[in-house]
Amino acid sequence: MAEILPYSCCKLGFYSIKDKTRRGNGIGSATLRPVSCVATGGEKVIVIKNGEDSLEMCRVVNGMWQTSDGPAEDLYGLFINRVRRERPPQLLENVRGLTKWVPPPVKMSRSFVEKSIDVSRKRMDVACLDMLQFHWWDYANSGYLDALKHLTDLKDEGKIKTVALTNFDTERLRIILENEIPVVSNQVQHSIIDMRPQQRMAELCQQKGVKLITYGTVMGGLLSEKFLDTNLSIPFAGPPLNTPSLQKYKRMVDAWGGWSQFQVLLQQLSKIGRKHGVSIATVAVKYILDQPAVAGSMIGVRLGLSDHIRDANAIFSLDLDEEDVESIREISSRGKDLMKVIGDCGDEYRRA
Repeated sequence: MAEILPYSCCKLGFYSIKDKTRRGNGIGSATLRPVSCVATGGEKVIVIKNGEDSLEMCRVVNGMWQTSDGPAEDLYGLFINRVRRERPPQLLENVRGLTKWVPPPVKMSRSFVEKSIDVSRKRMDVACLDMLQFHWWDYANSGYLDALKHLTDLKDEGKIKTVALTNFDTERLRIILENEIPVVSNQVQHSIIDMRPQQRMAELCQQKGVKLITYGTVMGGLLSEKFLDTNLSIPFAGPPLNTPSLQKYKRMVDAWGGWSQFQVLLQQLSKIGRKHGVSIATVAVKYILDQPAVAGSMIGVRLGLSDHIRDANAIFSLDLDEEDVESIREISSRGKDLMKVIGDCGDEYRRA
């Protein structure tokens, strides 16, 4: 893992599922502990902040989801100690460790929250978590406000540098901010197909200074040359949808407008990519990075593979012109309004 740090900004995402309880829709009250590291440098970075709380991070964030069932924070602890041993001290100063906390639906007491954060600090072998990204399943249970207030107290005590959210909707984000909880970002699904964050969330974020960190931006790989000019309706005729991400985002395509309409989008992205000498995925990520309130975009990578480093770095030199942007916007708008189909950001995880 350490070998990629000098060459690209990266976020190494790991998920450890501590409680595999599930609800009827396949998503339940699991305690998820994804953890990430970001090597920042040059024009590729951005500072996200709220009041006196701030964190510098890379705008392209690599998520390694195949470790989702592993001891995520322990792996980060091994990683950061290797960096300490083998790399110059100045590099260590630029490494960021971001971890996510998804607690079970129990009473959010100060002791419960603090013990959970102390576990993360111990596993990651850090005195202070750079960012704690918080997710909550059931809005009917207002315990999320208690948890966030305790997290804010722990931040003030030096155990967390910044508090952030994952998959919260606009209404709950507004409530959280009205309760003077200084969250710096909200991680949400956002792609050319899924423009829901721009309908309500982005406006509130711009008003309050909160940033968006997006995922699903290349739709698990669907937004790529691999799926251009393919017909998935014919068995075995196209590339297999052989990962959970591909299957998930194929359902998103179906909800938006179907595979034929998706091919129209891929063809236009390919045309733009040839014009600028970049890939479809590079165009797709750059388009989202240029959207209001977006600080960074998460791109999935796999351990041991480095096929897309060049594509990722090309994002920072790509400048989409007005014609490019308008052509993408026009095709995107042909699809169904996913806000009406699915709901606001994160609602896909909370539907019965």
